[in-house]
Amino acid sequence: MQNRLLVALPAEDYGLIAPQLAQVDLERGRLLYDPGDPMDTVYFPHDGVVSLMTLMENGAAIESATIGREGALGLSAAISPRQSLSRAIIQTPVRASRISASALHDAWTRSARIRDLVDRHAEALFGHAIQSVACNALHSVEARFCRWLLTCHDRISSDTIALTQEFLADMLGVQRTTVTAVARALQEKGAIRYRRGIVEILDRQVLQQLTCECYGVVHGTYERLLPVKDG
Repeated sequence: MQNRLLVALPAEDYGLIAPQLAQVDLERGRLLYDPGDPMDTVYFPHDGVVSLMTLMENGAAIESATIGREGALGLSAAISPRQSLSRAIIQTPVRASRISASALHDAWTRSARIRDLVDRHAEALFGHAIQSVACNALHSVEARFCRWLLTCHDRISSDTIALTQEFLADMLGVQRTTVTAVARALQEKGAIRYRRGIVEILDRQVLQQLTCECYGVVHGTYERLLPVKDG
């Protein structure tokens, strides 16, 4: 797998940032940004998922969007200095390229193609977030769990996902007992195998039948705005 934004850049534009890109491996659970933190580093995932969590004053949290190989974390900092609006945490192990926001800003000022990709990514991520708002309010926990599993599966090179029950509960905004009940129901339907923090996807088609429309809407938005290849 390779990051789609980087692949989409023509050689000349990619050459503006290539010398400053560094490869990193980020472990599950690693915190990259909290709300208010300056976004001084931009991450382009090649494999894995970064979760964006919206935090409440009482400590409650819910996932508002995810970022994988189709996008980048902190990309808006290419335009001007930015502070994070959410908690960015590594959801599954991530292999990524990273670059300082200042170096990316220099390239942004020199490349119309980079500026276009930054704008398109911002629109796609906004669409993802507002669809998540509607999904969290209107759709069942089972449908939302299936949507999340499909989205995660699209961005990793494995059928097995290591997740704690606590993380799943935070991500879906429900109690741990609800997570257990939904996971057990999906297991009985043959979609997954769930055991002590490990989810194994057994039948993707079943998940697609059980998920809500939001999976297709968000997937289509990224496909429209961030094509796999340039041009």
